[in-house]
Amino acid sequence: MKGNITRRGKESWRLKFDAGRDPATGKRKIQYHTFRGTKRQAQVKLAELIASIGAGCYVEPSKLTVADFVRARVDQWESAGDISARTAQRYRQLIENQIVPHLGAMPLQRLKPLDIEAWHTTLRTSGRVRGQGGVAARTIGHAQRVLSKALSEAVKNDLLARNVCSLETAPKVPDSEMLIVHDVPGLMAKLPSTRLHIPAMTALFTGMRLGEVLALRWNRVDLDTKVIQVREALEHTKAHGTRSKLPKSKAGRRDITLPEILVETLREFRKDRLELRMQIGAGKLPDDDLLFGDINGNVPSPNGFSAAWADFAKSIGMPEITFHALRHTHASQLIDAGVDIVTISRRLGHAKPDITLRTYAHLFQKDDAKAADAINAALGAN
Repeated sequence: MKGNITRRGKESWRLKFDAGRDPATGKRKIQYHTFRGTKRQAQVKLAELIASIGAGCYVEPSKLTVADFVRARVDQWESAGDISARTAQRYRQLIENQIVPHLGAMPLQRLKPLDIEAWHTTLRTSGRVRGQGGVAARTIGHAQRVLSKALSEAVKNDLLARNVCSLETAPKVPDSEMLIVHDVPGLMAKLPSTRLHIPAMTALFTGMRLGEVLALRWNRVDLDTKVIQVREALEHTKAHGTRSKLPKSKAGRRDITLPEILVETLREFRKDRLELRMQIGAGKLPDDDLLFGDINGNVPSPNGFSAAWADFAKSIGMPEITFHALRHTHASQLIDAGVDIVTISRRLGHAKPDITLRTYAHLFQKDDAKAADAINAALGAN
């Protein structure tokens, strides 16, 4: 392959080189590249470009910006069904709040590892959207993963030669103790007077996510065999409102065995619901009726439920306990009981046991033997 250099200014050069044949037309492709520096440096750059063509890793110049590219990728992931509407909404928040203000206008192909390093520093010190100060390391990590996922696809599609995010590590998330309910009987004693009672008991004794709890239908609850089948979840997004979706992973489709306390609680709840329907002349309870919908079968709002739970938690002096903390509490109970990590992982609907181990590793610290047993189970050791 051939190329030549033409002076454009005092230290500006036009590099012209043969980029092979267009696979569609068969015609020769001539590429031009502007370079600033000495003539010797320009000659080295030209040699690198020609070598990259020979190695099959040459990337044609593009003015596509970081913002345009990552926005388009999220649109594609959502339309292809690779991510849920809720995940897409979260990705777009990260893009608009953490990525676009700092990197969005930059041409995709000019992004360098130093840019990623500076981006991390800016986010950490002054990246908060509202008010002063930086954003949490966990948020920076989430934003980095979205950008890195998009850049990986840019490399795969020959828009980039490398993923610069893979060369810069996001700030480390500081260790912090996961919030769980330490006084479970005390919480249970305060629940019966609220509409949150049965959903909270279900989460506390199954480890189900809020969306999974609110999507439960009676035909998925077998109180005789003491099993709940998790087959769908509710999500709320600005674009689509509240709607049902499949679990977030294949492992999310699972059967959960119920403890006796929850079986009896659900029996009593079903009996009360039937009696109410009879009193108002609504007839028998439909098999596919939602457990926690209203009497007309309307879908409960996850956002509304979360807000109600936050008010309740504050009223009982536990403002830090979110509804999701009930899931963590369930996991901690299983760990304390010595249940193996593989069983815990399946019950929680995690795709792999190592996800469970990473999430709850700190709960094994009090008993090193439990930690060793969990690692052996996660790795399939005998």
